[in-house]
Amino acid sequence: MFWKRLPWVFIPGLLAVGIDRWTKIWATEHLMHTYPRSYWNDFFRFQYALNEGAFLSLGSGMPEKLRYWLLAVIPVLVLGYILVHVFTGKHLNRFSQAAFGLILVSGGSNIFDRILEGHVVDFMNMGIGQLRTGIFNVADMAIMAGLFMLLPSAFQKPKAVTQEEIPAPAEETQTEERPEQ
Repeated sequence: MFWKRLPWVFIPGLLAVGIDRWTKIWATEHLMHTYPRSYWNDFFRFQYALNEGAFLSLGSGMPEKLRYWLLAVIPVLVLGYILVHVFTGKHLNRFSQAAFGLILVSGGSNIFDRILEGHVVDFMNMGIGQLRTGIFNVADMAIMAGLFMLLPSAFQKPKAVTQEEIPAPAEETQTEERPEQ
């Protein structure tokens, strides 16, 4: 089962991380010392930022040791749990496997940056007027895409088990009946 799921889990995630790594390098080279660039009447902005926190800078103001534990160690444990679930879960279809792959590998990319660099490069922002998103990156988009892909399965009713799917009981060996005393 592991080898059959491996491509469905890692190919989408590796594609997303490849794009994420390339865009972070691009943002560092082209956006670091510039003013934000606006497109589509300021709906979309390229705006370089170093994020020391989690998604949308959550936790960036915490003390460094606490931030390390909450934003690096615990997420690694959570991703490890998800990884085990992906490869041992019995009823995951390929679509769900790909969704988990986006979450796992992209989340790992941001954790990797946080551990090695102490921050994550973020550079995209969307909004209308004062109503704007936080600044994010491609890995954040891939994680959110994976979560949205999993939403339909979260609201599905469990599939009813048919009689054919119930395993037959093992044949019992005959034992001698003892007379009651």
